[in-house]
Amino acid sequence: MKRYLRLYLHFIRFSFSKAMEFRFDFFFRFFMDVVFYIIQFLFFGVIYLHTDLLGGWNQEQMTVFVAGFIFVDALHMTLFASNGWWFPIYINRGDLDYHLTRPVSTFFFICFKEFAANSFLNLILASSILIYALISYSAPLSLIKLFVYFLLLLNGTFLYFMVMILFLIPVFWNGSPRGFIDVFFSAEKIYQRPDGIFHGLFKRFFITILPFSVVASYPTRFLIDENWAPPLIEIVIASIFIYILVMFFWKLGLKNYSSASS
Repeated sequence: MKRYLRLYLHFIRFSFSKAMEFRFDFFFRFFMDVVFYIIQFLFFGVIYLHTDLLGGWNQEQMTVFVAGFIFVDALHMTLFASNGWWFPIYINRGDLDYHLTRPVSTFFFICFKEFAANSFLNLILASSILIYALISYSAPLSLIKLFVYFLLLLNGTFLYFMVMILFLIPVFWNGSPRGFIDVFFSAEKIYQRPDGIFHGLFKRFFITILPFSVVASYPTRFLIDENWAPPLIEIVIASIFIYILVMFFWKLGLKNYSSASS
């Protein structure tokens, strides 16, 4: 465990030193995400000009949800997004060979190698927005629920990335430059919508098969609903299921992988 922690700290140091060489990109990324955050709050603000409830939540509750998925987005962009971009490149160019021979988990290496230092400012801003939304929330929130809520957002970020990997893994078989990632990006905006607007099979689909509702909506439901047990149980089940599924197809893909030397 200590070896992996030291390795990850090395990734972070290298990423910051690299980011400082391209300072315009460092601050331009911050500006772009600030615009994105403003648009999200304006979008839901306009909706609440015409209704008091959306998906069973009032505007104050929706503010917590929006702050939550903004935090997830910033964390994903900082920790995982660049790794997802490199994933099919490693496989198609045969660069995965170098990682398979390292004395650490190959999956860990390709999932955590690229730390996006140019998104770190956005993560600080998103964290500040989330803290402000939670402090401003009128109903009492226990420290235990807040702590578990934070863990659920971390889990939601990793779960989002695991679903992304599921759409990239087909690169092992079809040799395409991007796998099925375009399909993923067509559907992933669901995590930026409250699960309460979906019903029936669609609701179940976005909790189990493509668990985007588990990323930010269910953690928010756990935090603000009195009956917190059902969303917590479904988060755990969906997370375990997706992780097992990813590892199954990852190992299957490695068996089908053609190295650069073969």
